[in-house]
Amino acid sequence: MAQVELRLPLESVLGGGADLCERCVGVLTSVAQGHPAVAEARVEAKQGAGEHLLIRFDGERAPPSQLRAFIEDSGAVIAERFGHFVFRVGGAIHPRMARRIRDHLRAQAGVIHADVRPVGRAFVEFDREKTSEAALLESVRTLGVELRSFDAEALPSNAAAGTVDQPPPAPLRQDTVAEGPERDEDEDGHAHGQGEDKHEHAHAHGGIFGERTELIFALLAGAVLAAGWLIERRVAGLVPLAFYVAAYVFGGFFTVREAFENLRQKRFEIDTLMLVAAAGAASLGAWAEGALLLFLFSLGHALEHYAMGRARRAIEALAELAPERATVRRGTATEEVPVEALEIGDVVIVRPNERLPADGVVIAGASSVNQAPITGESVPVDKAAAADAQLDFNKAGPEHRVFAGTINGAGVLEVRVARRATETTLARVVKMVAEAETQRSPTQRFTDRFQRIFVPVVLGLVGLLMFAWLVRDEPFSVSFYRAMAVLVAASPCALAISVPSAVLSGVARAARGGVLVKGGGPLENLGSLTALAFDKTGTLTEGKPRLTDVDPADGVSEQELLAVAVAVEALSDHPLAAAIARDGAERLGDRPSAVATDVRSLTGQGVQALVDGAPILIGKPAMFDAGEGPRPSEAVWSDARRLERNGRTVVMVRKGDRYLGSLGLMDTPRPPARQVIERLRALGIERILMLSGDNQSVADAIAQSLKLDEAKGGLMPEDKVRVVQQLKAQEGRVAMVGDGVNDAPALANATVGIAMGAAGSDVALETADVALMADDLNHLPFAVGLSRRTSWVIKQNLWVSLGVVAFLIPATLFGLKIGVAVLFHEGSTVLVVANALRLLAYKDRDA
Repeated sequence: MAQVELRLPLESVLGGGADLCERCVGVLTSVAQGHPAVAEARVEAKQGAGEHLLIRFDGERAPPSQLRAFIEDSGAVIAERFGHFVFRVGGAIHPRMARRIRDHLRAQAGVIHADVRPVGRAFVEFDREKTSEAALLESVRTLGVELRSFDAEALPSNAAAGTVDQPPPAPLRQDTVAEGPERDEDEDGHAHGQGEDKHEHAHAHGGIFGERTELIFALLAGAVLAAGWLIERRVAGLVPLAFYVAAYVFGGFFTVREAFENLRQKRFEIDTLMLVAAAGAASLGAWAEGALLLFLFSLGHALEHYAMGRARRAIEALAELAPERATVRRGTATEEVPVEALEIGDVVIVRPNERLPADGVVIAGASSVNQAPITGESVPVDKAAAADAQLDFNKAGPEHRVFAGTINGAGVLEVRVARRATETTLARVVKMVAEAETQRSPTQRFTDRFQRIFVPVVLGLVGLLMFAWLVRDEPFSVSFYRAMAVLVAASPCALAISVPSAVLSGVARAARGGVLVKGGGPLENLGSLTALAFDKTGTLTEGKPRLTDVDPADGVSEQELLAVAVAVEALSDHPLAAAIARDGAERLGDRPSAVATDVRSLTGQGVQALVDGAPILIGKPAMFDAGEGPRPSEAVWSDARRLERNGRTVVMVRKGDRYLGSLGLMDTPRPPARQVIERLRALGIERILMLSGDNQSVADAIAQSLKLDEAKGGLMPEDKVRVVQQLKAQEGRVAMVGDGVNDAPALANATVGIAMGAAGSDVALETADVALMADDLNHLPFAVGLSRRTSWVIKQNLWVSLGVVAFLIPATLFGLKIGVAVLFHEGSTVLVVANALRLLAYKDRDA
């Protein structure tokens, strides 16, 4: 069988808005896998090359041209039949309003998948043979919500196909996407039940006072309630009753709207239960307590909405980092254009203190750029013009590459645009953070399961309590009042909001610090794991060799050895030669070096040349052991073997028949690496390993210098996957830190995959669970510390929410009034949200 590989770019195969839709890619992958000649079909991401469909097949059963045509025809059918579009819901929406719109869309004929984020972004996939984009948008309008396109421009009333931006890329961490029936689940694959998050409210938050209408109505309810209570102390009758009725109107206005909408959607939510309790109190003549219930309920949820809005605004503020307009040079003239109009290859002029409008390469000028909004780096980074004006963005060094949303310093820069506004690193981060908002953590899934059991049990208990008068000597009114009090006490509002509020705040704070966390799962897992594995090259080390040891032979000075080595190696293009020339010249300083001529490379061995007429030979120790000429003395051999035992790459230098000594080179640890390891241990990481493709002695030397627990050398990428899987079996959870490119398989197999330097790597952004936007190890303890703090806040919130319910249920059974129960109930809800908001102010104390 002739095994052949075929790589097809997804963008060209699927085309249009379907190019990176996870579901469409999954269908295409399954179709390819079903071809009789295909042995394997999977998605492959390469740095700077986008995502491809990799197909391995039997070339004898199907020629490449035939298989290519089959895949391209299948892709065209998928892209033609399945439509995708994105829109925004105007104004602030609560998570349950988002779910309501989502459920409405999913109920429409022809909708394959729909998802609506609480930040207002909605993505719909549909079958064009059964419905259309315009019909679906019109159906959403029947819910009474305002629609906006993804760029915030108002949609026309009869939006046609193409009026809304295409969906952002969906992360494709799995090689294939399984087909199956539509399920009610988040991207992490965890199903949601019908009873989740019962506390959340979809208030429209509009009205005569704008978004603050609900809060103002709640305060008015409190004011007229207080007035009625004071009047009742002096005058009985209709006057205080009128004030209590007014309190009912103001306090229950939004609750009645929501309850009516829930019943219309055949949902029985906490809003309805609260209204039943308030109506029951009124029927018993306890108008003041019913008004107090509605006042505190509406006030608590208005404050909750405000607090959660703060966390969401912290995320949405990321989108405001990029400027709205850019100055473009066209010929000899300049003009201002919207950043959305920038095309790849345009040259933009960035003046001092302006924000950069696009990702690109500096082609003229020099300045320092504050990259903190994207990478979190605290010190501005110097930028200079690239020698090649057409230098590829993905291959450009950090001194030439700039990102949209960063802030220029004192110089003027001319930047060649490398990415459109919707494809910049900033745009991708904003979209991924919005996606991460609804990724559910393990604790959140636990609270969902708990509520699905707890709520029916409570309703059953309330039903029984309403008939307590049959077995107790008390009137029905007393039993009914007690049942309503228990209903209020047992409502799991605080429990349901405790985890999402903490996750949302943690994700927002991480994004502000240059760390992209893709949801509550990675955030919570990183906060609880105790084992962490590092890739060596480019992660713990600088990724380039350095001259670390100079051991001259007896009777030879260090200056003589370096002078000869630098003179010869400066004329060689080998990476080790470049390190010797660079670092050796630095050690020599102003002292004169020799002049080399007739330099010739000895492939795989070393280099030879002439210096001052004498033959020079520089190379591996094995070359001198087996080659012509005198062998090294025992002292020189001893120095070389010692350097090799310490993990150095060794080269010897011989001048004529005389050995000048040995040089040791090593990929040295990053300067902050040791301190970062100490900070990680202080945060509770107990086992730290290093995985390397270098030989074991090199790995051991690095591990010893950084005080790591273990080092494993000589590993291929598949070996790193095996080690990570073994660590998971031993420790339960493990994080893997790498560059996100050649480490992608190991990152995907770890509990939490962490990629460094993700701002310049498309693949790292897609494959990692946590992306450190800057190529800086110091951001890792920040991410771990924030995750630890988030986990602790989640635990605090759970204890508070469950503790209040555990106290209130028996207390109301033994006579605690509804008003007091509501006070504790709503107070705990606001308390857990406020506690979660503290994460927005988290600071890395040791940074």
